Amino acid sequence: MMKLAVISALAGSAAAFAPAQTGARSTSLNAFSVDTIPGALAPVGLFDPLGFAEKADEMTLKRYREAELTHGRVAMLAAVGFLVGEAVESKTVLFNGEISGPAIGQLAQVNPLLWVFLGAGIAKAETIRAEIGWVEPENVPFDKPGQLRDSYIPGDIGFDPLGLKPESEEDFIAMQNKELQNGRLGMLAAAGFLAQELVDGKGIIEHFSS
Repeated sequence: MMKLAVISALAGSAAAFAPAQTGARSTSLNAFSVDTIPGALAPVGLFDPLGFAEKADEMTLKRYREAELTHGRVAMLAAVGFLVGEAVESKTVLFNGEISGPAIGQLAQVNPLLWVFLGAGIAKAETIRAEIGWVEPENVPFDKPGQLRDSYIPGDIGFDPLGLKPESEEDFIAMQNKELQNGRLGMLAAAGFLAQELVDGKGIIEHFSS
């Protein structure tokens, strides 16, 4: 079961990591409703057992999707990081080969200076995301904090170094669905990795060889 989960998490299309093209592409892409939102795929459709989406207006729904995409992207990186970190432990010159053990304990072993660079990098990335997607605080009504720009497509921060974004709207929506599905799987995989290592203290790679 563990091997199947890992293989599934890594088998997703590379296109899932390519975000949307910056700027408004079409009215249908900018319009958000429970009937048109990407990620509602057959046979399940829109999986919303607690009814959050049904109760949300368009702006709230866009914020939900922004949160899902962000967490999905982080989770995909985390799932890969679990495997890579454990596969190369003590075999890289990056940290003088001193990092070892399950991935959940590896960050605690690195030089504290790394946390400074890590924090600065996250702060910079989040600042750029906020500037692209959110209305300036001085232009937002006091009763509507965290308002997204009307033209902003959730997840559309313009980062596409490999040039994978498609030109047609149909292909673009298909890529959105791929990223959402892989992100959801990544969140499940990362949570599973964390739980497994907390339960028995063994690394995920170690489970493959046992």
